[in-house]
Amino acid sequence: MSEKIAVVLFQLGGPDSLDAVEPFLYNLFSDPDIFDFPGSSVLGKPLARFISRNRKAHAQEHYAAIGGKSPILELTTLQSRALERRLRAEGVNATTIVAMRYWHPLTSEAASRVRDGGFGRVILLPLYQQFSRSTTLSSINEWKRQAATVGLDLPTQLICCYPNHPLMVKAIVERIDEAFGAFTDAGPGDIDVVFSAHGVPLSYIRSGDPYQLQVEETVRAVVSSGGWSSSVHVCYQSKVGPQKWLSPSLTDTAERLIRSGRNNLLIVPIAFVTEHIETLHEINIELREKAEGWGLGQMRVMPALNDHPSFIQCLSDLVTARLRSSGDPVSKCMQLRDQARGHRTAPVLCPWYQGTR
Repeated sequence: MSEKIAVVLFQLGGPDSLDAVEPFLYNLFSDPDIFDFPGSSVLGKPLARFISRNRKAHAQEHYAAIGGKSPILELTTLQSRALERRLRAEGVNATTIVAMRYWHPLTSEAASRVRDGGFGRVILLPLYQQFSRSTTLSSINEWKRQAATVGLDLPTQLICCYPNHPLMVKAIVERIDEAFGAFTDAGPGDIDVVFSAHGVPLSYIRSGDPYQLQVEETVRAVVSSGGWSSSVHVCYQSKVGPQKWLSPSLTDTAERLIRSGRNNLLIVPIAFVTEHIETLHEINIELREKAEGWGLGQMRVMPALNDHPSFIQCLSDLVTARLRSSGDPVSKCMQLRDQARGHRTAPVLCPWYQGTR
């Protein structure tokens, strides 16, 4: 071990109590990388305050139903500690630091820890496998703002995305196999595998966001590796507001399948690496209640990757590969995106796995 490395894990975060729900929502709805509209520099914060106040009670009910808070911090901390142990076992003098976008430990807190930690270099590692302006880019921009605010000036490298990393794919396949094993009296041919990702506005995709293509690439890689005989579907969830979002929705997909007699569903949250409100409530409570009304037979939800050993090794491999590389991964991903636009069958591959490390 030689140079001391800070590995900063980007994640969105979640409220750690019911009292934290409103300020969490305010931070989310005031994100300039997501809510960017004419006049947002003036109206953005008042509008975020109005929305968070009006959504508070409804959101608190959902968090109360899953234990009174989001589990995302505890689960991300498990990932962080496991990754640090793995990196140190591989000879990297690394300290992992969690930077949540919308709740504690906030990015500002993480930047201060890095500044005061005696580090020689920083690796930014998003816990978002697929690149999107609403996740990765938002976290990058917030990091830049907070690093400047606290006076942090260190060599910094980014891992932009890893939608088809073989170790992550392996972890997902194993989790899906676990979920298959929970069905009774139903073989793979009787089960529909429904891959669900968090949606984004269609305008993002039309402006060149690679997220949808990378979600599809993750699904392609997982299905190819798993080799199941089940029917496969890709859909999106968590729509907010009146804009057109990626479709079909998870709810519409489940209803269509069940009403057509395909009532054994295996839901795979393909863009989430920990359990949180979208998996525990939106899928496992809200969707399940609706599905039972449509005539659901069985529904299983793939457990999140959390600290699955193969996923932790995936993260470790990404960090060690990035330490050996140079250049700007975001611009390379943007070039890949531009090449793939209009060619829906063209896979979008992470450049840090495909030979450019």
